[in-house]
Amino acid sequence: MAEGNGGGDPGSQIDGERTEDYQKLINYGLNEKVAAKLDEIYKQGKLRHEDLDERALDALKEFPVEGAVTVLKQFLESNLEHVSNKSAYLCGVMKTYRQRKQYNTDSMAVNPGKGPNEENLKAILDRSGYTLDVTTGQRKYGGPPPHWEGPPPGPGCEVFCGKIPKELYEDELIPLFEKCGEIWDLRLMMDPMTGQNRGYAFITFTTRSAANEAVRQLNEYEIQRGKKLGVTISYNNHRLFVGNIPKNRERHELYEEFAKHAPGLVEVIIYSSPDDKKKNRGFCFLEYESHKAASLAKRRLSSGRFKVWGCEIIVDWADPQEEPDEDTMSKVKVLYVRNLTQMTTEEMLKEKFDEFGKVERVKKIKDYAFVHFEERDEAVKAMDALQGKDLGGASMEISLAKPPSDKKKKEEVLRNREKRLMQMLAQRGMPVPPAMLRGGRGGGRGGGRSDYGKWWNYYNYYWGPRPQKNTGYNYYWNNYSWYY
Repeated sequence: MAEGNGGGDPGSQIDGERTEDYQKLINYGLNEKVAAKLDEIYKQGKLRHEDLDERALDALKEFPVEGAVTVLKQFLESNLEHVSNKSAYLCGVMKTYRQRKQYNTDSMAVNPGKGPNEENLKAILDRSGYTLDVTTGQRKYGGPPPHWEGPPPGPGCEVFCGKIPKELYEDELIPLFEKCGEIWDLRLMMDPMTGQNRGYAFITFTTRSAANEAVRQLNEYEIQRGKKLGVTISYNNHRLFVGNIPKNRERHELYEEFAKHAPGLVEVIIYSSPDDKKKNRGFCFLEYESHKAASLAKRRLSSGRFKVWGCEIIVDWADPQEEPDEDTMSKVKVLYVRNLTQMTTEEMLKEKFDEFGKVERVKKIKDYAFVHFEERDEAVKAMDALQGKDLGGASMEISLAKPPSDKKKKEEVLRNREKRLMQMLAQRGMPVPPAMLRGGRGGGRGGGRSDYGKWWNYYNYYWGPRPQKNTGYNYYWNNYSWYY
């Protein structure tokens, strides 16, 4: 067997015989120096040969020899106690090394600081029964809790915590957020280039009320002298917008097509054309099981290499909607009714819904409408009874209307969305809508709505297109103006 490389560094001295895995590394094609350093890590018990997958071994094989030895030395000196996937962690260390080389910084200058108080952290883990998983990019506590049964928490249960001092760790954050309710998981984002946290974390609670309590208690909380946390509700986006799809394709065809290219697709949402219910409007929404799945799908679908039945698609995040709390929704007396035909009138709707209680007014906009009841119980009764029932040749889809959103926040979302689409159209060489070049968002919202007032804010892109006075814009504007 090959002898050790020697050297004055105790961390690189190889004593005695190689392990039986050393020859496996040589046979795989690793350089002798790299194999020797990796074998040293095996001997110290910080890593087993079985822990390394082909991705990590291939990366080490292709890495410059001195760089690979440096990376393995750093890996050996790392605290791996809470690292569950050591192969992925090693790949992360290699990626960081490359980045530091690219920016001409000292590849060994990572200073992780003091780290968490291990005694306090152990006490927290022993008490809660939660796990701690450490990667080069984050430190994740929990998810799910040991006793948990059922699906993960839904929208509105996660908070974003910013302005975290860089030397702070989860051992100080967990007790703070636990006071607000049961934690599902806590993810402290780390900067592998510096070894410190990035200044922010995400905390998911098991209930929405606990998340709201965290915002109430901990936003502007002074965690260190002169340093206050910023805590707000985080809306994890699971939904993508896809434009320029063939209008003659149905929901199941779109589902089968998009499911081929990325895992985790849960639902495809389409809207029928007001003029022809057999056709969609040239766009759809893709709902994924998680933000991670949606992110992967976005990367794959927006690569420019992907076409749907010969059409070059446009893919973007669907702007996440702030979900009203249960207390707010419990007071809603307005129904949102979609999938209506052009022949369906406000009078027909009022007559239909009047069977279940007093309807104050009805406002129909193209293929959807808002039905205002005098009493909430009557609205809920009508929703349950008429869900999926036929009216004018189409099945109604009914839900409680969401309360008005903040006007400034909504306008900011619209501006950002418009900017993103302009960039995408420009990158693809597609025509930019004239209204966008003028700084507008297309036609007006329609006339005769002075008495409708605030209820316009109940409408959002999930529900259908924005009515317009002018439909003479080019193809792309006609397809996507609703999205703005």
